[in-house]
Amino acid sequence: MSTVSPAYSPEELRDLGFGSVISQQQEIRLLNRDGSFNVAREGLGFWTTLSSYHALLTMSWPKFISLITVAYLVVNGLFAVAYMLCGQGALENTTTHQSARFLEEYFFSVHTFATIGYGYIVPTNLAANIVVTIESLVGLLGFALATGLIFARFSRPTAQIVYSESAVIAPYRDKTAFQFRITNGRNNQLIEVGAEVLLTRFEMVDGKPIRRYYPLRLERSKVVFFPLTWTVVHPIDESSPLNGMTEMELVASNAEFLILLKGIDETFSQTVHSRSSYRASEVVWNAKFGNVFSGMQQKLLTVDMGRFNEVEKVG
Repeated sequence: MSTVSPAYSPEELRDLGFGSVISQQQEIRLLNRDGSFNVAREGLGFWTTLSSYHALLTMSWPKFISLITVAYLVVNGLFAVAYMLCGQGALENTTTHQSARFLEEYFFSVHTFATIGYGYIVPTNLAANIVVTIESLVGLLGFALATGLIFARFSRPTAQIVYSESAVIAPYRDKTAFQFRITNGRNNQLIEVGAEVLLTRFEMVDGKPIRRYYPLRLERSKVVFFPLTWTVVHPIDESSPLNGMTEMELVASNAEFLILLKGIDETFSQTVHSRSSYRASEVVWNAKFGNVFSGMQQKLLTVDMGRFNEVEKVG
C-alpha cells in the first residue's frame, strides 16, 4: 500500500533553510548584525572541515600578515637547523660557535629562500647543496603562493554595506512604515541593488510558540543606482503582518527582521551580497531618520555620515 507524504505548510516552505530545530529556539538570534549565523558544526573531523584557502581569503589582514610572517620565520629556522645537521664546515665562512653559527646559517637561509645571494657563505658538501636545492624550490613556490593569495584577497569582490544602528517605525504618508537606512561603505559603485526583508516572530499555535516567517512587501525593492543612501520602506497597511501590532507585542514575540541585499559591483562586474537583521528591541517607534544631506559643495551633493544613524522622535 502506497503512502502519501503530508503536504508542507506555507510556513514550513518559508523557513529559509534554518530548519525546524533552530527556528524554535526563542533565545537565539537567527542572523547577527554583521550577517553571520549563530551556528557551530561539531563532530566533523579536522581534515573534513579544513579549508585553508577559504580561511586565508577571509581572515583579517592583520591575521593574514602575521601568519605569513610567522611562516616565513619558522621555515627559515627549519632550514637553518637542516644546515647545522649537515655538519661542521658544510657552509664555508661560518664560525664554530653554536649560537653564532645558527644565526649565520639562519640568515644564509633567508638569502637563499629569497634568492638574494650576497655570496658571503657558500655550501661546500653534497648535503648542504641538496638542502639549498630544496630551499630554493620551497622559496619559489612559497612566494608564488603568497603572491597569489594577496592578489586573490585584493580582487575578491565583497560588499561593505553600512546599516543604520536602529530601524524605525514611523508615520509615513497617510500610514506608518517600517524603515531602515543603508549606504555603500566604499567609494566603488553598486548598481541594480535589490533588497529582501522578512519578518520572523513567534506565534501561539495550540498552546505552543511556533516561529512564523513573513516576507515584507517593500515600497521599492530595487534601485538601479546607489550613489547616496537608501531608506528601505515597508508600508504597514492592511496586508502587512505588522498591521495592528504594538511595540510590546513585537518584543514579546521575539520578532526579528531579516535582510538580504544583492547588487552588482561595477568594478568587478560581479554580484555581491550583504546580510543583516534587526531585532524588535533595535526598532525605534514613532521616530524618523534625520536628514543626512548637508547641501552642495563645488557642484557635488554631500552626505554627512556623522548623522547617518540619527533618529528623531515624532510627535
